Amino acid sequence: MTHDPGLASWLQLTLTPGLGATAIRELLGRFGLPEQVLAAPRAQLARHAGPEALEALDSDAVARAVERALAWLGEPGHALVTLADAHYPKLLLEIADPPTLLYCRGRLELLDRPALAVVGSRNATAQGARDAQRLARALSEAGLTIVSGLAQGVDAAAHRGGLEGGGSTIAVLGSGIDVVYPPANAALAAEIAARGLLVAEFPLGTPPQAANFPRRNRLISGLAQGCLVVEAALASGSLITARAAAEQGREVFALPGSIHSPLAKGCHALIKSGAKLVESVEDVLAELAAFRRTGFASTAAPAAPHRGSVEPLLEHMGPDPVDVSSLCARAGLPAERVSAELLRLELAGRVAALPGGLYQRLD
Repeated sequence: MTHDPGLASWLQLTLTPGLGATAIRELLGRFGLPEQVLAAPRAQLARHAGPEALEALDSDAVARAVERALAWLGEPGHALVTLADAHYPKLLLEIADPPTLLYCRGRLELLDRPALAVVGSRNATAQGARDAQRLARALSEAGLTIVSGLAQGVDAAAHRGGLEGGGSTIAVLGSGIDVVYPPANAALAAEIAARGLLVAEFPLGTPPQAANFPRRNRLISGLAQGCLVVEAALASGSLITARAAAEQGREVFALPGSIHSPLAKGCHALIKSGAKLVESVEDVLAELAAFRRTGFASTAAPAAPHRGSVEPLLEHMGPDPVDVSSLCARAGLPAERVSAELLRLELAGRVAALPGGLYQRLD
């Protein structure tokens, strides 16, 4: 079988143990494309990679892993998307640690569509699952692709809702793309592969280890313009996704619940921190100002830039508490922008939310 030498080179770099995404980006920045990296003297590569990684780079084990990945790529519906690929999601280029390569199975064009992440508890209540599916279906019908993590509970319900609308759904895995987790969602994963898109950054065969899921969560939020949390306890991994969304400059939304429910406390904490309270799909669509029900037109004029940013917002906050209206006037920003930035700053530990709708700078 004839393989694309370019893809083989990308795979060789990403499948080398000890050669992380940061080191690979440094190598690409220094030498150019992967073929040029691999052609460089190993002594020059040593400035960016450790001796164990350099030894593994040309090993038989890595060569076999590359062949296995290329064989997987030969199957219908399978694709590899690299940093240099036209299909690489532009939103992922904005995050702090974009993956070097994505394994994809399904409708690759969904990576170019406007998207919303919908996440929540694995142990969702029946009402929470219904709400997640209902909202995801309506958002998908409005043209948004629903991104989630294939977990049980809210994630699974969100994927089903996404499949019921025209926007479809993307499932980001915390394992290799050939490993379905949890096994109970195998049928759902197959349906997403047929009608939506499965995405993973981990090599084939990677088991669903606990350390993989925070990395997966940053991609769930990174692929979307906003993140909606439906039912989450205070210790929920969904709050990690919401935090990543805020840090990435995405809008954060939360569905409120009963004050007596532990699965509402995470959502309420987000709302107290500035997340948009969601009662209907219109609350989401209204906040995503650049979104249109027909999707993003490639010829659409860009939205007018906001005056100010996070750091100038901090400059307008002294040691005394201040309300949102005052910050809007000081920074020259609209209320929704200030609220979103305050959420990001609070999740980063730089601002505290106080009673009465006041905020105080911590640093």
